Amino acid sequence: MSDVQELSRDSQSTAKMAKITFVEHDGTRHDVEGEIGSTVMETALRNQIGGIVAECGGACTCATCLVHVDDAWAEKVGKPSAEEEDMLDFAFEVKPTSRLSCQIKVTEALDGLVVHTPSYQGR
Repeated sequence: MSDVQELSRDSQSTAKMAKITFVEHDGTRHDVEGEIGSTVMETALRNQIGGIVAECGGACTCATCLVHVDDAWAEKVGKPSAEEEDMLDFAFEVKPTSRLSCQIKVTEALDGLVVHTPSYQGR
């Protein structure tokens, strides 16, 4: 193994992580680890979570990474920005706890976060 590969492997194994549970519309649960500093959307894509389309790749321009934050976590996650609110107007199945997962940063405070994916993401 080269020095570069060794450093990369070491940095991946020491990255701080937070547990995130994705619950699909049919009740299927996925308990995954999200890297601190990444977004909930990036975590979903890295773990092949169904229901997260993310057409724009996290630019907050498509509303296809919608999640419903579990009620117990809504206050900790916080409210959407004005820009995110505008995009939520184009989303399907919007609820009071809906957020775009590209706008939720994974932090140590969100360790244990539970989000629900809708039955449909689209435009």
